[in-house]
Amino acid sequence: MTQSMTGFARGSVTTGTHTVTVECRSVNNRFLDVQFRMPEALRECETLLREQVGKAFSRGKLELTIRTQDKANSTVATIDHERLSALKSALTEIGESFPKSNTPDQLSIMLAPGVLAEQPADLEALQSATSEALAACLSELREQRLSEGKKLALMVGERCTAIRTQLEVLKAQLPELLTAHREKLLSRLATLDIEADSKRLEEEVVYILQRADVEEEMDRLGAHLDAIEKALAGNAPCGRRLDFLMQELNREANTLGSKSTALSTTNTSVEFKVLIEQMREQIQNIE
Repeated sequence: MTQSMTGFARGSVTTGTHTVTVECRSVNNRFLDVQFRMPEALRECETLLREQVGKAFSRGKLELTIRTQDKANSTVATIDHERLSALKSALTEIGESFPKSNTPDQLSIMLAPGVLAEQPADLEALQSATSEALAACLSELREQRLSEGKKLALMVGERCTAIRTQLEVLKAQLPELLTAHREKLLSRLATLDIEADSKRLEEEVVYILQRADVEEEMDRLGAHLDAIEKALAGNAPCGRRLDFLMQELNREANTLGSKSTALSTTNTSVEFKVLIEQMREQIQNIE
């Protein structure tokens, strides 16, 4: 089903030791761009979380914020020995350069950034709760994007119908327009008052009328409209395909205008391009 790329959702899970809340804001983007803001304790499972998002969506810029709340006694303090060793080396170097400076006490060293880190007592449980909260958030986001996608598909479908209606009117007028164009050409030739070979003259008139014939462009317009409606009715993401079809529609509308031999055809071409541009604006938000 047609799915939008914009939306906002929240998922929350509470376990015996943790409460995890995941919020996601989604906007349109050419590709899938996932950005996380999360506690450092969850960084090691970021790859798995990205894969989880990638299975749910194929396009859009998703900004995810993960917040965790640990219940009492659910975290333990650990010393980052690598960080402590680096700090010790730095203090030794500073002491050699400034021998009269005061040496920091153990409490000051422990409070230095990165030396003492609080880690969840059960990291696996926290990661599991995060994955579950993310799944709930993505499910709600998908529902929102599907709901918005239905509205976008309806707006695009209405404009496809408007183009079809005008296309049928133009097809009905085409024989009359070609006849009027032929008569106009013969009338102009008559005003020149020159002798011309009738067979040669007829061949040139037919050639000019063939160049002005827009039936082929109208057939392609109809085929593109069929492809748009088929894409909107399918289950696969269709935003890229629809964007390509908009280019093709616009190309045929331009050709139709360039071959125009009557004001009505020119006006129809302009109206086509207006409707195509309106569809293009909506399609930018379709996954």
